[in-house]
Amino acid sequence: MSDLELIKAALAEDLAGGVDITSQATIAADATATADFIARTDGVIAGINIAHAVLAEVGLTDVTLSKKDGDQVKAGDLLITVRGNTRAILLAERTALNFFGHLSGIATLTSKWVAEVSGTKCQVRDTRKTTPGMRTIEKYAVRMGGGTNHRMNLSDAALIKDNHIAAAGGVVAAFAKVRAAYPEAEIEIEVDTLEQLKDVLAQKPDLVLLDNMSPEQCAEAATLVNGAFKLEASGGISITNARAYAQSGVDYIAIGALTHSAPVFDIGLDLRAE
Repeated sequence: MSDLELIKAALAEDLAGGVDITSQATIAADATATADFIARTDGVIAGINIAHAVLAEVGLTDVTLSKKDGDQVKAGDLLITVRGNTRAILLAERTALNFFGHLSGIATLTSKWVAEVSGTKCQVRDTRKTTPGMRTIEKYAVRMGGGTNHRMNLSDAALIKDNHIAAAGGVVAAFAKVRAAYPEAEIEIEVDTLEQLKDVLAQKPDLVLLDNMSPEQCAEAATLVNGAFKLEASGGISITNARAYAQSGVDYIAIGALTHSAPVFDIGLDLRAE
């Protein structure tokens, strides 16, 4: 779903085929105002252009962006100023804030994980644990926070997981089937033990996912692989032990929480009636 389709759907959901009865009753049709989007806390913003697009969708064209996506902001910082019809501003308010706050929350949380692994070669990577219909913009927010993206969809690359392995009859059999069917595809394979890792060494995967292994086991895996392919750790990783995983020698840590558990970043809209 495109950004514009998402915006249209969100606005339509808010109106549900009717009108904003509160604004209709309390605000004259030709009333104008100036409104400021203000950061209420510190963090990294993402989605400012989507908020801008929401304003444009309701006919507001006098918009000033004071920050850009990826900026580190402080509580009290001015993010956007919009001038125009008061009813239109209030119609756009919640939809704009929903997108802006959600995406900035993802960027802010990602930036905290990235800070934890700074100075190592390890990159913080997202997963497909995204809100249906919002994967593209949520993964964009991860990048704005300094993280990197895993595959966008199931056709981007192969990721052979435990259920594929069980269905195919083992690690080696699963890998061979994917390689035969899609010889040009990037292949990542999940292993639960170091013994399984040894089994896939000869297969020359592009990447191996170390599932629910300790930092010590990940370090053993890194020694075993010795740079032959990249390693990704997933499962059991928290922000408090992220650095231990990063220092183990893995290339990535996969963090589903970046998109499925990021707190909303607090942004407010302050209206200045004219």
